[in-house]
Amino acid sequence: MTETLASITPKGAGLSGEDSERVVAHPAWAVLKQAVADIRPAQSKDGSIDFDAEGAPAPAEIRRLIDRVVEAVGELSPLLPHDAAYHRALVGDLRAWAEGGFGVPDFLDSLLAFQPAAGRTDGRQHLVVFPMYTQNGNPDRNLEAVVLRVVWPQWLAELERTRYDNPMFLGITFEDFTAGYDTNSAVLFPETIAVRKAPERFTWGGIFCDREAARFRRVVAAAREVTSLPLPAEAEALLADQERCQQTFVLWDMIHDRTHSHGDLPFDPFMIKQRQPFWMYGLEELRCDLTAFHEAVRLAEDGYPQGRDVQYAVLLERLFRFPVTGERVRNYDGLGGQLLFAYLHRHDALRWTDNRLAIDWDLARRVTVRLREEIETLYRRGIDRPKLVHWLKAYELVSDYLAPHPGSTWAKGPEALDLSLPPRKLVDDVLPDEFPLSLFYEALAKKLRKVIESTRGITADSPAERAA
Repeated sequence: MTETLASITPKGAGLSGEDSERVVAHPAWAVLKQAVADIRPAQSKDGSIDFDAEGAPAPAEIRRLIDRVVEAVGELSPLLPHDAAYHRALVGDLRAWAEGGFGVPDFLDSLLAFQPAAGRTDGRQHLVVFPMYTQNGNPDRNLEAVVLRVVWPQWLAELERTRYDNPMFLGITFEDFTAGYDTNSAVLFPETIAVRKAPERFTWGGIFCDREAARFRRVVAAAREVTSLPLPAEAEALLADQERCQQTFVLWDMIHDRTHSHGDLPFDPFMIKQRQPFWMYGLEELRCDLTAFHEAVRLAEDGYPQGRDVQYAVLLERLFRFPVTGERVRNYDGLGGQLLFAYLHRHDALRWTDNRLAIDWDLARRVTVRLREEIETLYRRGIDRPKLVHWLKAYELVSDYLAPHPGSTWAKGPEALDLSLPPRKLVDDVLPDEFPLSLFYEALAKKLRKVIESTRGITADSPAERAA
């Protein structure tokens, strides 16, 4: 086991034309994918391999599989010269893992060498192999392999350069993937990767806009039919076009992502180190989406057609997919969608009458901007408030539009809480489903359950999306 990446002779010179440009068309990709699939079942939750477990493979067998991964990376790497340094480090980390007896994997060296945001080029492919968990997918740090393409059209690059600086953001699409991504996961984040210590700073974060677009199209199309919602012609055209939807989501994601660290923030921007009630996370995610909506209005006024598309996407995705997707336990994205619906309904921008949904789109735009302003005001005032007061004020904002659970302690006010405890302890008094679904969403959830389930592992190449 002494080979280096540079010593491995490329095979597959017979590929030509369009296939030669696609890593997944190379025979070595199928070999790599199968080897990873064979390794994953032997891994524990932390990524290590327990050879003493019943039915565990022999160390020699896992070593042979690692050899296949290394050889496949060597064959594929010449197709991706921009990833050469990463692939060399990857081989080193794979070898070190094997030589260390397959304990908890440490891929810090290859993580540091992987710098996809340093050269964002539209259509550029990357071959990524890491032990990692996939957010909203597989919770274990198993070995995963994914081939992706960067989405970075010139108009987006110009907006990032001139208006929405976000040097770490990476819009991406799937080419192919292993089992951890045959799930609901639509992100590739460095913090999910198994390393001995976290890097001082992360330099990239990727979001799969093709999966976001495909499930948006499928779910919204079904919800529109169930609710008899008429859509404007431009919204209909957006739903019918996978590529247009992908461009929409990559712009939305770029603005959303940077918003976490912009504005009057009374907390750690990403709230990673804090234990807070889940409605705080819900408000933060909603704030970022509503900021994207607000910026989309400005972009539309400045002549960017993508601005109108982002507005429709934010409203339809938040109103239809978010509230009825996932479990009800601390579902903060679902909470944000419920709040947006209730706010629009309260201000007559949205009506559910005679079992038909109607949206006044012009009024909905104005009302949505007002909701953002309310959340921004909460944040600005929160800077001068103690943490617990800030949480209570946020609860008041949410509960003014959404009915809390009848058994809620928080709904009874501060007098029902043990204020001698630190705020983080009071989080234990938050119910798993503090704000249950409304009658409308209970009915919608039943109607859309199978459609939601069908979006697991969806990509732009899924049959329904290809047909559209």
